[in-house]
Amino acid sequence: MIIQRFISIFLLACAALSAQAASDEETWQLLQKAAVAAHALSYQGIFICQSGQQSKSVQIKHLFNGQYEFARNVVLDGSPREVLSQGSDVVIYNPKNEKVVIEKRYGNNMFPAILPTDLDAIKLSYAVRVAETERVADRQAQIVLLEAKDNLRYSYKFWLDTEYGLLLKSVMLNAKNEVIGSIAFNQFGLISNLDLDWFKPKVDARKNYVMEDEPAATTDTNASPHWKLKDLPAGYVKVDQMKRMVRGKALPVTHVIFSDGLASVSLFIEPIESGVKPRLGHSVVANTSYYASVAGYLQITVLGEVPEATVAKIANAVVFIK
Repeated sequence: MIIQRFISIFLLACAALSAQAASDEETWQLLQKAAVAAHALSYQGIFICQSGQQSKSVQIKHLFNGQYEFARNVVLDGSPREVLSQGSDVVIYNPKNEKVVIEKRYGNNMFPAILPTDLDAIKLSYAVRVAETERVADRQAQIVLLEAKDNLRYSYKFWLDTEYGLLLKSVMLNAKNEVIGSIAFNQFGLISNLDLDWFKPKVDARKNYVMEDEPAATTDTNASPHWKLKDLPAGYVKVDQMKRMVRGKALPVTHVIFSDGLASVSLFIEPIESGVKPRLGHSVVANTSYYASVAGYLQITVLGEVPEATVAKIANAVVFIK
């Protein structure tokens, strides 16, 4: 009788664990759908970015014609600024000394496309949980919680459109479950017209146009003779490394990017020039942490939208080689 009772309890526990695993997988599929929808749907709207005491409104129009992605983001508050992207190529227009300065940079993870299409790395560092439904931008949305498994990353709360799957709102939460950053649509709708007449900046024809490229960056895959990385924070891996000349500096700066699949951190390594006082210290502003230290004769600078413990660990992972 006792044995039979234990068997029943064991079977119930196994069934509960199996149901939980199935539920988690269904939740991950919701995030997978959101990641794909951000690239595959054509839509427009206005979203609000909030970080600390600062906020800005951004108008977005995104089009996928079955082969290529096009997007135009216009900042509606403060100084005019537009971001046009085609795939992963991004061009930024902003006024500077009565001119329009055009910059180029690489990146394709702008809201609402902040989730990667491959979620395997995220699953190692975050747990998922479905919450209630709410309305966002007059759309019904399913809330999904992405909870950090440790203190090396922030947690997230996502509102996903129940019809199209698209991410409508994202909130970043610290270890105390306090909101430290948010992005949310307050106007949203799908578009069916594939015309690209809108894919151009709104510029003043009376101004001069100056093309200002970022200093060329070169991929840096060789191991440095002066430093190495040791004991990175759990879940973070190096995803890119490059060298570039920076205006005002005589020697190139090495830029290393780390990611846990969602959060990213930038590490900058540069020789300390003669007569220049090295930067030391750390700070946290809203959801961005900053850490500066020295390794040998190298200036180490780390920043990212992660907890302070993470930038400190990455800075301390740089070992100077004599």
